[in-house]
Amino acid sequence: MSGAVQHLFFGLIATAVSGAVVAQTTDNATQTQSTTLPAVVVKSTATTDALPAPYAGGQVAKGGGIGVLGTANVMDQPFSTTNYTDQFIEDTQARTIGDVVVNNASVRTQPSGGGFGDVFEIRGFAVQATDVALNGLYGMVSAARVPVNLLDRVEVLQGPGSLMYGMGPGGSVGGAINIVTKRATDDPITRLTALYQSKGQFGAAADIGRRFGSEGQFGIRMNGQFKDGQTGIAHGNQLQGDGAVGLDYRGKQFRLSFDAYNVSENTDELRSQIGLGTATAVPAVPSAYNNLYPGSKLKLRDSAVMTKAEYDINQYVTVYGAAGEHYGTSEQNFPSASGMTSGGAFSVRNGYYDQYTRTKSVDAGLRFHFDTFGVKHTLVTGVTSLNQEIGYFYALGALSSAVPSNLYSPTPLPAMTTPRGDMQRSSQTRLNSQQVIDTMSFFDDRLLITGGFRRQTIGLDNYNPTTGAQQSSLDQQAISPLAGIVFKPLSNVSVYGNFTSGLSNGGTAPAGTANAGQAFAPYKSNQYEAGVKADWGRVLTSVSVFQISQPNGVTNPTTNIYGYDGRTKVRGLELSAYGEVFRSLRLMASATFYDPKLEGTAGGTNDGNDPAGVPKFAFNLGADYDLPWIPGLSVNGRIIHTGAQYYNATNTLRLPSWTRYDLGVRYGMRVIGKDVILRANVENLFGSRYWIQQGTYITNAAPRTLLLSAEFNF
Repeated sequence: MSGAVQHLFFGLIATAVSGAVVAQTTDNATQTQSTTLPAVVVKSTATTDALPAPYAGGQVAKGGGIGVLGTANVMDQPFSTTNYTDQFIEDTQARTIGDVVVNNASVRTQPSGGGFGDVFEIRGFAVQATDVALNGLYGMVSAARVPVNLLDRVEVLQGPGSLMYGMGPGGSVGGAINIVTKRATDDPITRLTALYQSKGQFGAAADIGRRFGSEGQFGIRMNGQFKDGQTGIAHGNQLQGDGAVGLDYRGKQFRLSFDAYNVSENTDELRSQIGLGTATAVPAVPSAYNNLYPGSKLKLRDSAVMTKAEYDINQYVTVYGAAGEHYGTSEQNFPSASGMTSGGAFSVRNGYYDQYTRTKSVDAGLRFHFDTFGVKHTLVTGVTSLNQEIGYFYALGALSSAVPSNLYSPTPLPAMTTPRGDMQRSSQTRLNSQQVIDTMSFFDDRLLITGGFRRQTIGLDNYNPTTGAQQSSLDQQAISPLAGIVFKPLSNVSVYGNFTSGLSNGGTAPAGTANAGQAFAPYKSNQYEAGVKADWGRVLTSVSVFQISQPNGVTNPTTNIYGYDGRTKVRGLELSAYGEVFRSLRLMASATFYDPKLEGTAGGTNDGNDPAGVPKFAFNLGADYDLPWIPGLSVNGRIIHTGAQYYNATNTLRLPSWTRYDLGVRYGMRVIGKDVILRANVENLFGSRYWIQQGTYITNAAPRTLLLSAEFNF
């Protein structure tokens, strides 16, 4: 599939370029930044998918998509959502989705920059990169990371998204992330950008968009970038390249889009993770320029194609459908460390872990709009299907090959004597669902009530990748409900609440337990949430409280029977504000306070403890200001703080709190009649050293990083 995808993709690029280069260019169509230099201010234009317009300040949108519920204004959604715009992505010089979503205090990225990929933590629960939806469709993105130069929007839903998007391949429950690809705007786009990232990585990006036809009904948008050079890790180098094409047709009744992308990455000196093992205290954080396992390498390859269509049968009924296929591979060193001491000493063996993922995904259904006795209804019914095959090759060096090392002067990985082998199938996952959801509107949209359910079927076959023999199989079902309400006592105030459930694969009892091999039905993680949103015209504020309760697998110490008898419960309070406080000052602020607890742990040993990796509080503060005395010049800053958190469920090891300061400057001007924007951003301005946790592993944070870019709009 990968070769076919690439052949089709690059054929489309060649065809598109031949038609696009002869078109006339105009002003930049995506920059909506308020500035005192008129030449750099460019209007926003409509897109094929009719994305909600940016909110005051242009950093976030007035609304966004929430899966099968469609696109809606945030004031009409019974959830906490944030929708980041392409302007915000560009002005912060984000490279991956993690660089974008970290601007919300309820969201953190668990790995550090330069690592294997993105894993997110939303409301205290891990959300895997595989559970990122592309244009509402799961399974279409890399298990590592997605370069955001290909994206127009990043939409974040806080809380379980199983009903709105279906169950993701990773079964994440803390939230859902949907990314939206770029579409040709009404105004032509021809944009070239030169890039630099310290210590010595240089690159270039191109973005071209055109519309054709008597009414501009046909569109094409092409994006690509190439970067190569030294990274912020000692002796590190990273070669990255990506390209994407988006085609669309927008008619009066029929709408169609097609997307294809290809991403390639080679990294020498990967920022690695390590467990604390038997350490009785958390070691001091080593230099951010250290690779904990010198000599590690990573190769990533991802390709995908997908298409979406909508047809309005009449004013009451719309039929929709989407389908896509993704193929991705990763090849990496996979060392094993043991014997970690409080002083940072450990021993390490080298290893290989290579994996492929092949996914096919379909989403189809009907949307109905009708009235019954003065009540407006938006009824959605549909089906989803995801089929994913995963295979791997794993090899670990002999125990005798282990070498002594430490965090502060790490020893290069020993050579592997085992040759790399072919990746073989290890699992086949089938996720099928059917949903019915109705949103009812009362009293001229002052009261909105949403209710529905999704029936989810999970099939999982596990195979021995060496022999190919099937080891286990399960086929289970569960129903995920949703109840949501929005009440508007004032025209600018929304009071909302929801109850929903996230679904995760129940799996089987592990070897060594009395019921080893027993298959469990998908387990539900329930959320209760209530909040108030207020739109003050130029600033939108919100406050919400929530509780998410997730079952945990526990082995009873007396009976040795494994079951989902434990529970992780996270309660929280969220505060946020974003918008344009006054002309030329844009603000993005948020704070989250957590009350996490473990219940029903094995033998009750850890009951009442904090779950690992969940802080008591986190906050963000970001500002972007146009300097009045220098037209076109803007400065921005950001503070990201995360409180202390326990490394383990026994609460014997605690990772200290950390704070990161970022600073940036941007200057827009006219050069030979063309718009030019120069940007400079410094992340981790003061070079703070701190640990970041992912599961049972930790990694040192990325060092001070300088980002430079020069954008030319023709």
